[in-house]
Amino acid sequence: MAKFLRLLLSVLLGLVVGSAVNMGLVLISGKVIPPPAGADVATMEGLKASLHLFEAKHFVFPFLAHALGTLAGAFVAGLLAPSRSVVPAYVVGGLFLLAGVANVIMLPAPAWFSAVDLVVAYLPAAWLGQVLATRTHRARSSGA
Repeated sequence: MAKFLRLLLSVLLGLVVGSAVNMGLVLISGKVIPPPAGADVATMEGLKASLHLFEAKHFVFPFLAHALGTLAGAFVAGLLAPSRSVVPAYVVGGLFLLAGVANVIMLPAPAWFSAVDLVVAYLPAAWLGQVLATRTHRARSSGA
């Protein structure tokens, strides 16, 4: 039972950290790459209505938010997982992927962005987060 609770806790903390990274990047994105003139990005309805105004550069931060949020969440889940289990990192990646699918359904983003986002931002980032967590465990255990 204790192992299951640690697995669950590692997933939950991974989701919290990943979501915080995602939201942080979303919040600063408009300051780094301002939305197009006339775009209302304050509400979901406004975003839907103005997505046709977006250029490729406007999709950089959403992609980074999805990929780096997943990476951070999977890394934390992998670090906290009992017995160095890979399951929590991939659960975090899978849950973020499901959120990405929901996002694709709700927002009419260009097909190229939806494809790149779903294929590259989630499961590969979860894999990389797990790899980094494994390397961190090895470095700690070898005394480096």
